[in-house]
Amino acid sequence: MDIPVPLTYPKAADAAASQTTASTIYLRLRRDILRGLLKPGERLRVQEVAKHYGVGTIPTREALSRLSAELLVLYAEQRGFAVAPISRESLEDLTRARVWTAEVALREAVRNGDAAWEERVVLSYHRLSKVPRYESTEPPLLNTAYDPPHREFHLQIFSGCGSQWMVEACMRLFDHAERYRNLSRHMAIMPREKEHREIVDAVLQRREKDVVALIGEHFQLTARIVIDFGQFRQGKKA
Repeated sequence: MDIPVPLTYPKAADAAASQTTASTIYLRLRRDILRGLLKPGERLRVQEVAKHYGVGTIPTREALSRLSAELLVLYAEQRGFAVAPISRESLEDLTRARVWTAEVALREAVRNGDAAWEERVVLSYHRLSKVPRYESTEPPLLNTAYDPPHREFHLQIFSGCGSQWMVEACMRLFDHAERYRNLSRHMAIMPREKEHREIVDAVLQRREKDVVALIGEHFQLTARIVIDFGQFRQGKKA
């Protein structure tokens, strides 16, 4: 005797598969936006994106909607989806926000972070220091393996603040800055490794004022590199 399969089962399975696919395409799109493979202002037509990444239109639309909520993608009623534009004004605003939130998070971390936090910072810096920023310098070729440990290092220095909301805010801004950071690395090769070392030293010695000053300089230098190398014209979007 055949046992009927509940009608809801295939629908539930399809929904789960769609969610998995949407998460996968979301991560791939997000990566390509942050690395600059998808250019600022580039139109993201659902069918074309779905074809390019080899997935269906439904999970593609879900992924684009998630990215829109993160402001990495913009949606307009008549024009559809597009990669969020970048501009000098937006970069300056982003940098100010990063400095403000980092100051609050790091003051709390330096004052209240425990030994386990110090260990996480040291370990994340050790892992980061083993990975070069570039695969080659002539011509400049970014090393994509640098990105995960770099993000992890910044995550861990904020993690001692005791507030998950604050850490999330700092890292959301970090991710938006990733596009500008990758842009600056394409334009100018600069030896910046000592900046992370100086931050770690200040953290371990609990030098609160120095930590705040160093992280601010670290963020602002990236912005200055992008601006000084002429990526933006005053009052115009890139």
